[in-house]
Amino acid sequence: MILVFGQSGQVARDLAALAPDALCLGRDAADLADPAACAAVIRAHAPRAVINAAAYTAVDRAEGEEGLATTINGAAPAAMATACAALGVPLVQISTDYVFDGIGQIPFLPDDPTGPLNAYGRSKLCGEVGVRAAGGAYAILRTSWVFSEHGSNFVKTMLRLGASRDSLQVVADQIGGPTPARAIAAACLRMAEVLQDAPSHSGTYHFAGAPHSSWAGFARAIMAKAGLACRIEDIATADYPTAARRPLNSRLNCAGLDRFGLSQPDWRLELGAVIDAMRGKP
Repeated sequence: MILVFGQSGQVARDLAALAPDALCLGRDAADLADPAACAAVIRAHAPRAVINAAAYTAVDRAEGEEGLATTINGAAPAAMATACAALGVPLVQISTDYVFDGIGQIPFLPDDPTGPLNAYGRSKLCGEVGVRAAGGAYAILRTSWVFSEHGSNFVKTMLRLGASRDSLQVVADQIGGPTPARAIAAACLRMAEVLQDAPSHSGTYHFAGAPHSSWAGFARAIMAKAGLACRIEDIATADYPTAARRPLNSRLNCAGLDRFGLSQPDWRLELGAVIDAMRGKP
């Protein structure tokens, strides 16, 4: 049995759909604000692999709640990894492009120096450090710009606003890779399976959609796929201030995925299916 932390989030929902035999735990069964309890759950179930798809993801709110974010995103994964190492089972931990400083235009490699710009990024980096230090089999899967028909995400926001407005101003100087949650879920499951027999594949990997896009470019693709006439106007990050600083360069170099038989997903292929699902189309 594969144990999944997370139940209502985007990736967790797709994990449940792709692996109906997995046990997906919501906050009522495993609250990441209590790392020791999460470790106890792993020991109690003794699964063959663990996937952590739960996290504190409120990027702007984390600026005022960094302690809580660090417990959930840092201490809890570390406790999970320690419990997994003791049982000899692999852990797949989902992380983020926000662990980097966003400088330059070259895609970041997994072993490039980190330098998060905000509390959320620091909390996720703390989790990475803890997972590696536990000494067990693991895969840290950094991803970016997640979208699906579930939860709150950029695609949903653009569809809602685009249906009622003639134009929208969208940031054009942040560049990254929109990534379908379903593809992330499938990658996590594949990594969890491979690591059971090949713990030597443990390490940090990048998994993000291709091709690279700006938020404005992504918004235009959404409007086109949805058949909406809303015009997208480019603006700079400086024109859209937020509590947490965002990296301008969120490009991720995804080399190394072939160890697991994986490759980068083309987000354009999944976008239409996600929009259809949101609209209730078969």
